[in-house]
Amino acid sequence: MTARLKSLFGAQDMTVGNPLAVMLKYSIPLLIGNIAQLLYNTVNAVIVGNLIGRNALAAVGAGTPVTNLFFTFYMTVGTGIPLVVAQYYGAKDMERLSSSIGTSIILAFISTFSITLIGIPASGALLRAISVDESIFAWSHTYLMIMFGGAVGLGFYNVLSGIIRGLGDSVFPLIVLVITSLLNIVLVYFFVGVLGFGVAGAATATVTAQTVSAVICLIKILRMRGIITLNRGMLRPRAEMIKNILRIGLPSGIQQVILNTSETFIMSLINSVAVLDSTGNASYTIFIAAATTFTQLNAMAQLPSQAFSFGASTFAGQNIGAGNEDRVKRGFLYICMTSFAVSLIIFTVVYIWGGSVIRMFIDMGDPEAEKIIYWGVRIQRIMVWCFICNALIQAPSGILRGLGNTMPVMWITFICTVILRMPMAYLWVRFGGSAASDGGNFSGIYWSMVICTFIAGAMSMSYYLSGRWKRRLVVRLDAK
Repeated sequence: MTARLKSLFGAQDMTVGNPLAVMLKYSIPLLIGNIAQLLYNTVNAVIVGNLIGRNALAAVGAGTPVTNLFFTFYMTVGTGIPLVVAQYYGAKDMERLSSSIGTSIILAFISTFSITLIGIPASGALLRAISVDESIFAWSHTYLMIMFGGAVGLGFYNVLSGIIRGLGDSVFPLIVLVITSLLNIVLVYFFVGVLGFGVAGAATATVTAQTVSAVICLIKILRMRGIITLNRGMLRPRAEMIKNILRIGLPSGIQQVILNTSETFIMSLINSVAVLDSTGNASYTIFIAAATTFTQLNAMAQLPSQAFSFGASTFAGQNIGAGNEDRVKRGFLYICMTSFAVSLIIFTVVYIWGGSVIRMFIDMGDPEAEKIIYWGVRIQRIMVWCFICNALIQAPSGILRGLGNTMPVMWITFICTVILRMPMAYLWVRFGGSAASDGGNFSGIYWSMVICTFIAGAMSMSYYLSGRWKRRLVVRLDAK
């Protein structure tokens, strides 16, 4: 029994065993953990939408792209950390492993402090920049202020859990997320439903739960003395470790900045679309609420491919660290087939029953509830095609991240998002024409995403199959 528990909650060596089996053993707990993490936002949206109303739901939805944009500061660090940890652990270089973890903790503090310092005073101007409607501006501003003020909790959790996952242990972060997600549900209902704190209560509950999860992960790392040696000397930024972390993490961070900048730009287009309410008057908040509900559903649907991708990253990192290139190639084939099969199932489920899921977020007593569901389903029927296309992106991108080859992924994202999608969406919305909505053709916002996601998938797959990634293996730059 003790050995079994250690195998579940300890570091996992992914350089041995059946490739598909070890990746699934790693990815499935990660998937469940990602679902639990998404529940932070989903539960907030359900409770806010039902207890406060569509304007509050729209306010949270309008503020989310802004928080995501700022949180890419620590994602630059957080993306590189687990991959560097995985490579040193695969190479059994315990001294550099401990040094990389110590450096990561210091970088986490710097990045989260920067988010709070910059985000709080800039939040109002950012909301103005994306044309947030005055009817929801105050709520969105309050939401951002609290989320930026509590950035340390979310930032440290992502970095510390990334360290643990880099060691091959995806079960412990899962347990932490399940516990803190339950805590979040209790807190958000108490703050919003009992105390009546509104949007501020939802944000406070999320920040509190994330801080608790960060503290638990820190305790776990400090107790892993058989693998990690942490002391004051290790808790000092080392140039070599910063270079290795940023070499992998900076392109991924820039990639995430590109994606979140695009999301912020797209949110400004969404904010400009007015549809007719039940009385025949133009309403902006109906379409924003519909877009917000589908955003939650879409995030949930993308989780399997993302979990498999992160599993592939850790698998590739450990095996390239051990010098096992052929095993990496076998893992790529397995993860491609698994991601595509699961995405096809999700496509079918969401296409048929997605409208029922959207109802969870809506107060059915709202006179505009059916309008919100109608527009949410119209968005959904377009965006489900991204689920299939996304599988083409996540599999090769996961392997390439694990190999430290993140620069091509960044450029593919830049081309498909900035050069193609943003202009395409703008022109389609502004000049496409639509009798169904004022402010432009709403379908251009979403069809542009489908088209560009397919192009990005084709480019990612082509790059991996070309074999050019072999020239840029980061592990070769480290003396063993």
